[in-house]
Amino acid sequence: MFEQDRPSDLFDAGRGFDMLQELERNTPAEIARRRLHFRIAVKARVTLRPGNASERLKFKAQCVTGDLSEGGCRVLAPVPLRVGDVYLLEFDRQTLDLPLTYARCVRCSLLREDAYESGFAFFSPVALPENLSVAEGDELT
Repeated sequence: MFEQDRPSDLFDAGRGFDMLQELERNTPAEIARRRLHFRIAVKARVTLRPGNASERLKFKAQCVTGDLSEGGCRVLAPVPLRVGDVYLLEFDRQTLDLPLTYARCVRCSLLREDAYESGFAFFSPVALPENLSVAEGDELT
């Protein structure tokens, strides 16, 4: 039938060590230097739903953005989001005037039992609103 991959087959000792060294070099400053787009800290409500229309009514999460760029955003969610899945993001238009946007979840980290931080990459760049500086200082009520 199918041959099972053994861990030793997947990584030789040298390659595994190189990968660990690369991870160690991923400091916050290095990650910021590699970014394609400038990020702006902004707090706005965003509703997440599955990207597939057939699954749209199965899941809905009310989240808050942490930062935003033309290429993606970071959100704080009450549930873990599936890395690799596509979501439809609906931003609160009163705070952040952006259209419905499709994005792939590229990472998800546990902050505490009821809080998860997720990173999203938009499928196409979004034009940031001109009044974004107003949205930056607004507090959610």
